[in-house]
Amino acid sequence: MISRLLLILAISLTSNFLHADQTDERLDDLFAALQEAENARTIQITESQIWEIWLQHANADVQQLMLVGTQRMNTQRYAEAMVVFNRLTDIFPDYAEGWNKRATLHYVLGNLDASVSDIHKTLELEPRHFGALSGLGMVLIQRKELSKAKRAFEDLIEVHPNSPNAKQNLELVEEQLRFSVI
Repeated sequence: MISRLLLILAISLTSNFLHADQTDERLDDLFAALQEAENARTIQITESQIWEIWLQHANADVQQLMLVGTQRMNTQRYAEAMVVFNRLTDIFPDYAEGWNKRATLHYVLGNLDASVSDIHKTLELEPRHFGALSGLGMVLIQRKELSKAKRAFEDLIEVHPNSPNAKQNLELVEEQLRFSVI
């Protein structure tokens, strides 16, 4: 098990990022490792490698738009970030992380319906996107759609069984569902 994880880490660190995004072949091995990983450090490293691949793209324009959009969002220049992410999703509609970033921005702005729509597009392109599944669960909690939130966290646990927050969020939703029945 450890040797397989080390091999995956070595391949990931040394391979070429020419075709990196949600279609990158390395993701299958990383998700397999994530299924087996129990050590917190291994989980964190594997997650980081997956995020790194998702953020990569063969087109330099995508890389630049992601950088600019993320910087704008992180500095609370939300209108500018929205322009960038709109452009990114318009020009590169098959790039899952563009949709995910815009979904996050919509969430921050309180546009929950738009966030859910972009999350669904992200998941259409990358069904294993644990960030989008987690975000979906959080949006659905906020919208008080607890049964749907429960399903989102269950889907997240299927993809990422040792997610640091997934089981905790699932338990929270299940508890809220129990109290709403009483």
